[in-house]
Amino acid sequence: MFWRLWLGKSVSSFGTYVTLLGLQVLVLRTLHGGAQDVGWLNSIRWAPYLILGLYAGALVDRRRRQPLMVGTDLACVVSIGVIPVTWALGMLSLPVLLVIVVLYSSAALFNDAASMAFLPRLIARQDLQRAHARLDGSDAVAQTAGPAIAGVLINVLGAPLAILVDAASYLYSAAMMASLRGAEPGPEVVSRARLHTEIREGVRWIYRGAPLRWLAIGTHGWFAANAILGVAVPTFALRTLHLSVPQFGIAAALAGAGAVLGATISTAVGHRLGTGGAVIAAHTLTTFCVVVMAIAGVGNEAWAATSVLGAGQACHGLAMGLSNSHEMSYRQALTADHLQARTNTTMRAMNRAVIVVVAPVAGVLMTGAGTRVSLLVAAVIFGAVAVGLYVSPFRAARV
Repeated sequence: MFWRLWLGKSVSSFGTYVTLLGLQVLVLRTLHGGAQDVGWLNSIRWAPYLILGLYAGALVDRRRRQPLMVGTDLACVVSIGVIPVTWALGMLSLPVLLVIVVLYSSAALFNDAASMAFLPRLIARQDLQRAHARLDGSDAVAQTAGPAIAGVLINVLGAPLAILVDAASYLYSAAMMASLRGAEPGPEVVSRARLHTEIREGVRWIYRGAPLRWLAIGTHGWFAANAILGVAVPTFALRTLHLSVPQFGIAAALAGAGAVLGATISTAVGHRLGTGGAVIAAHTLTTFCVVVMAIAGVGNEAWAATSVLGAGQACHGLAMGLSNSHEMSYRQALTADHLQARTNTTMRAMNRAVIVVVAPVAGVLMTGAGTRVSLLVAAVIFGAVAVGLYVSPFRAARV
């Protein structure tokens, strides 16, 4: 039944990448916002992870995960569908958009918690890395096609209507998740009074146990640097380099192409370097990639700048495709079933909390120092993460 989950998540990923580009264009072009507004958008998108993340993991661990996956997919359909409706009624503004994004992200939070905790019930421990590599590969294909197609759709339909593609993709995913019958046991009966105890148990497992602590700290640093990229790259492309939306879509799509390659070679690289070595190599590569992005547009015309920015994006995508399946499989392989949702969601909550804090700061940094300097700051943080993991016990990790 893994193929059904794989197919549903793959289609949903395609829609998500259309929405990510669509929201950025919506803020910068339709609503005439700036870098600070993109920072608030990126921050508010992950705010539910900060506010609800720890509770979500504990609640999901108490329940059957498949019905939650279906229900939250449908909630995403409704929340995404509100964007073009409010736009058509002339009611869409940045505050309204941010409220909608909070609702959408809250549903996506529970969906992520349920689906990641559900996977180890479908796949044997020794197959987790390959399963994650397949999910990463299809996600990377979506990351390649999504922004490129989104650029065309936005040009033809406008950003609000292009986002409807994501609503359709979540509807399809809900159908696939509903077909996963009989794949998990019924829920355990757990006292509601134990919720905070269970939350603390999940946090202790990550941060007080040696196996996951170093990876968790390194991942938080990676997300801080990536939060800067999330604000800097669209602003750099559309405002500093003055690329058209299709040109930016092409550059963003190359990140997906790189991620396809990274996911494809991730298993082989893991066999050669080990789990820790593969992750450290990926973060080292990311540092170089961001420097490449920062030199885009230096003495270049628009299409040359698109090529340089796209090369940096492709390199960054390659690094992400290489590292993610190893990080996820390492985390899940070490974690007991009753802690899966709490472990995954606690890590995601902390990572997204980093984005919530850093993204607005990145907007201020860009306003004061410029987008190129901001990209170089991100590169320094990525490099520090690679060095930190290299000198830690995680370097020897294997699954």
